[in-house]
Amino acid sequence: MTNDHHARLARYFPTVDEIPPEHGLAAPVHQRGYLIGGKILEWDGPCKTVRSPVCTRDATTGDVSQVEIGSYPLMGEVQSDAALDAAVAAYDNGRGQWPTMTVAGRIACMQTFVKGMVERRQAIVNLLMWEIGKSLADSRKEFDRTIEYIQATIEALKDLENDHSRFMVVEGTIGQVRRTPLGVVLCMGPYNYPLNETFCTLIPALLMGNTVVLKPPQYGTLLFEPLLEVFRDAFPPGVVNTIHAPGELVVPRMLASGKISVLALIGSSRVADHLKKQHPKSHRLRAVLGLDAKNAAIVLPDADLDLAVKECLLGALSFNGQRCTALKMLIVHSSVVDAFLERFTAELARLKMGMPWEAGVHITPLPGPHRTAYMTEAIEDAVAKGARVVNEGGGAFCSTLFDPAVVYPVREGMKLYREEQFGPVVPVMSFDAVDEALDYVITSDHGQQVSVFGTDAAQIGALVDPLVNQVCRVNLNCQCQRGPDVFPFAGRKDSAEGTLSVSDALRAFSIRSMVAAKLTEPNKALLNTIVREHQSKFINTDFIF
Repeated sequence: MTNDHHARLARYFPTVDEIPPEHGLAAPVHQRGYLIGGKILEWDGPCKTVRSPVCTRDATTGDVSQVEIGSYPLMGEVQSDAALDAAVAAYDNGRGQWPTMTVAGRIACMQTFVKGMVERRQAIVNLLMWEIGKSLADSRKEFDRTIEYIQATIEALKDLENDHSRFMVVEGTIGQVRRTPLGVVLCMGPYNYPLNETFCTLIPALLMGNTVVLKPPQYGTLLFEPLLEVFRDAFPPGVVNTIHAPGELVVPRMLASGKISVLALIGSSRVADHLKKQHPKSHRLRAVLGLDAKNAAIVLPDADLDLAVKECLLGALSFNGQRCTALKMLIVHSSVVDAFLERFTAELARLKMGMPWEAGVHITPLPGPHRTAYMTEAIEDAVAKGARVVNEGGGAFCSTLFDPAVVYPVREGMKLYREEQFGPVVPVMSFDAVDEALDYVITSDHGQQVSVFGTDAAQIGALVDPLVNQVCRVNLNCQCQRGPDVFPFAGRKDSAEGTLSVSDALRAFSIRSMVAAKLTEPNKALLNTIVREHQSKFINTDFIF
C-alpha cells in the first residue's frame, strides 16, 4: 500500500469540527448501571473504554485516531453469578410470576417494553452508528425492523396460543396442549446486528415465559444502556438481567453451573462447541445458534450479468460484508468471468465511501484496526499463492477504513477459499463444469445459503435439487438474505443449530406440554369448573385478540 492510498483514505475521516452536530454524540456514554433482579445497580469497578470505528483527523498533521465514545462496566464472576441467580430465582422452577403468567399478560408487558424502546429510538440509532460504524440509514432500518419483528412475533404468539385454546378428545382421552417455557436462557448477540440479532432470540425467549441473562456483544454494548430502565419497568424483577464481562471469563462458568437451560448465541461454531461442552448435562442444554457462513454465488454462463453484478455487489459488500448472510465467495463460469469482473469492479468503484452519517454512503469504517489487519493478511496470503487484487486501490486502508478488494483467482489452499472473511474482501473463482461449483458447496463446512444466477430452467432446476440438501436457502437471481422474517432462517453443518423465524423462534424457546384426563363425566365436570372459574392459567379456552 502506498502513502498516496493511505493519505487518500485518511481524508475521508473528518476533523472534530467537521462532524455534523445533529449526528454527533452530545457527550460520551459512560455506562455504570447494570440490571439484576429488577434493580439497576451502580458499578464502581474497572470499566472498558469504547472506541468508535469512526476516527477524527488532525487538520495539521493528517494523523487519525479513533473517537472515544464512552465506557461500560468490566465485571467478573461475582456479578455473573448474581445475574444468573436472579434469573433462576425469577423462574423458580417454573413457579415464578413470569413463567406462570398468562400469555396475554406477557404480551402486555412486551407492548410496554416496545413503547419505551420506541421513545429511545434516536439515542439507540445514534449509538448503533457510532459503536459499529453502520450507516445512519441502515442503523435506522435495524431499529425499525426490530420493532416490526417484535410486533410480528407477538401476532404469531397470539395465533399459536389461540390454536391451542380448546380441548382435544382422542380415543377416550381429553387433552389440552400448550407450549411452555424451558427455564433460564443465556442470550448473546453479535456485533454486526447487535440490536436486531440479539432481539431475534431475546424477544421470543421472553414471550414464551423464560427468564434471561443478557450479555451484550463486545461492539454494540452501549446501545443497550438506554434500555435498562425499559427492561426494569416492563418486566417483573429478575426476568431480564444484564452482565458486562469478558465472555471467556463468565460464560463457561454460567454454563458449568448447570442452571442454564438454553444457550442462544449468534457467533462462531468454535465458541459454540466449547461452550456446550461446559454444561454438566449437555443433553439438557438446548442450543439456538446462528454461526459461521461462507455463502457462495454461482454465476452460470447464461446469467444476466447486469443483474448478477448488482446483486453480488450488494450481497458481498452491504455493511462492508459484515453479515453472516453476505456473499463470501463468487463462483463465476470461465466463459463470463472476465466480463463479470470488469462490470463488477466498475460498479464497485461507484460505491460511496465515507462516514456513517453521510447520505448514500456504502463503505464505512470497520470496528477496529484488528479487522483491517485480518483483511490485509488474507489478501497477502492469496497474492502469495497466485491471486491478484483486480480493482484499483483494493486492499488499501487507513486505521479502520478499508478499501474493498476483489481477489481473483482464489483457489484451494488460500485463506479466502474456506475462511469466512467477514469484511470488504470479495474472493472470486472460476469454473468450467457446473459440478465444480456444486462441489465447492458440498465440501464446505458451512451450509447456510447459496445464490444461483442463470436463466436456463433445466440447469437451475437440476442445481436446486442437490443444493437444498446442502444449504437451507437457495436464492435464485438474488443475493443471500435473512428476510422476510416469517421465512425460516437456519443453517446446516457448522452454520446454525435450530431455526429462527417469527414462528420458529417461539417454538425454539419452548416445549409442548399437555394436561390429559380420561373422558368421564367427573373429569368433564372438573375441567369445566377449572375453565369457568379461571382456576388455571394453562387450562383455559380464552381467545387473545
